[in-house]
Amino acid sequence: MRFSLTVSTSIAFSVLAGVSVRYINAASLSSMPSGDDAPRTPVLMELFTSEGCSSCPPADALLEKLDRSQPVSGAELIVLSEHVDYWNDIGWKDPYSSHEYSERQSAYAAQFGRGGIYTPQMVVDGHYELVGSDERQAIRAVENAVKLEKIQVMLSVFHVEEPNKLGVRVETGPLPSSLAAKSANVFLAVADESDESHVIRGENAGRTLKHVAVLRDLVPVGKVGRTENFSRNVTLDLDAGNRRDLRIVGIIQEPDAGRVLGAGSVRLSN
Repeated sequence: MRFSLTVSTSIAFSVLAGVSVRYINAASLSSMPSGDDAPRTPVLMELFTSEGCSSCPPADALLEKLDRSQPVSGAELIVLSEHVDYWNDIGWKDPYSSHEYSERQSAYAAQFGRGGIYTPQMVVDGHYELVGSDERQAIRAVENAVKLEKIQVMLSVFHVEEPNKLGVRVETGPLPSSLAAKSANVFLAVADESDESHVIRGENAGRTLKHVAVLRDLVPVGKVGRTENFSRNVTLDLDAGNRRDLRIVGIIQEPDAGRVLGAGSVRLSN
């Protein structure tokens, strides 16, 4: 399932046709209270995984656990499963894999000074990397990530008249002068809420694998600088024949797979 996106600066709100939205849960820097009602800081956790890798199912299970339990005080974990394609030639083609995610992982490897890529790998806020099944290190990385300065990302859904289309408005403030970067990229990620496969070949043959927040598309929608707020209306073309519950994640990231400076998400139930 792929999504094509068009960017518009208009602010038209109309009727959504062909999509039944049961709830919308907007997440931003200040909208998600923790147990003590204090604001929680969004932290992006990307898991590079593959259904062809026998070491990956424990990491997939850990990502689901972290997403469900939200174990770090003061942090709102926003998770994405990014299925790479370099395991596809050993017996099982991962149906959720994309070369785009392998390239994103390679860009992170260059940032981290690594000579190669591996699965399962978890990248936290584009700034920390670890073996994806290491819960202790994952929590430690999140605890460090919440201490860094973040930019608020606000997402809202608006209705469009055409069938199987959905509008998302992305808004952020400007980059603070304390950051070294003069500009940052703004992305919109579209992910399935959950997916499941019965694997019949390869290293995981005979296993039923479950995944959470499976990335299906990552699209650049613009750049944010130091002087002005950022706002865009993005129209999403949904796959009418493959309707799933979705997560939509907004990401502000330094160029060349640098540090994630902010994130926010909405969930749509169809």
